[in-house]
Amino acid sequence: MQTKVFPDGFVSIKNVMPDIEVELRYAGTNNFVGQPVDGYEANECIITIEAANALKSLQEELYDHNLCLKIYDAYRPQIAVDHFVRWAKNLNDTINKGHFYPEVKKQDLFLEGYIASQSRHSSGSTVDITLVYGATGKELDMGSSWDYFGERSWVEYEDITEKQKSNRQLLQTFMAKHGFRNYPKEWWHFTLINEPFIGQYLDFVVQ
Repeated sequence: MQTKVFPDGFVSIKNVMPDIEVELRYAGTNNFVGQPVDGYEANECIITIEAANALKSLQEELYDHNLCLKIYDAYRPQIAVDHFVRWAKNLNDTINKGHFYPEVKKQDLFLEGYIASQSRHSSGSTVDITLVYGATGKELDMGSSWDYFGERSWVEYEDITEKQKSNRQLLQTFMAKHGFRNYPKEWWHFTLINEPFIGQYLDFVVQ
């Protein structure tokens, strides 16, 4: 019998949407820390049942547009957030600054709202997500990469192409239609409006 690794109310997204693309960047090295983050032991997207069902409904609508969803992060244990906090305090560790935060001083990442000591992800109904083409799996060009800390990632940033703006608005429109609200400084960051564990910062491991 398979051991249950998450509490009631949560599910592996693959059990609800077997075909969704998942690339948990914090389980590897392609992230602003530059190494696997504490609490991420597998590329396993765990999320609340309510959020999973909302994303399933969205994915079914996207099929008609030859589009699909891709998830970079969902539930995030508090131990991972604590790892971010320790990393942020070590000002000498800037291994991935050039890719993820070239325009922001590391000591300002908290002040400017890109890192916090608690995360809505830890409540289980927040996702970092993008759109990909259904035929190829290629990501739509959003004008900045995931987890790029800077104004270029703000939803209303103007100095990008019209196509990039259109792609961002397409994602915004679909996510809002299916019950998610966006964090304006990160085009990829959405929280289910009626999240079931609001205000709870959970700490079970992603495995």
